[in-house]
Amino acid sequence: MDHVHMTPLPMSQEELAGLGAGDVAYIRQMSPSDVASLIPDAPDLDPETTLWALIAADGTPIVVTDSHDAALANAWEADLRTLSLH
Repeated sequence: MDHVHMTPLPMSQEELAGLGAGDVAYIRQMSPSDVASLIPDAPDLDPETTLWALIAADGTPIVVTDSHDAALANAWEADLRTLSLH
């Protein structure tokens, strides 16, 4: 088998963040404090609340909800492919 040596192309942080923009998002379980750090003007929430966020490939929050299914439905409505992060 021949091995091909590939030279990485330089890519700015902005270009890297834009990969998958408009096509890919991920769903993440979050605590209210996570939401507050991601969305500074979010309302105060009960610390025991479990939340789910649909987040764009560049890290921009799209929707925060109290249901994984609702976050997934928002992704489908926006024609976004969702990825699992562990």
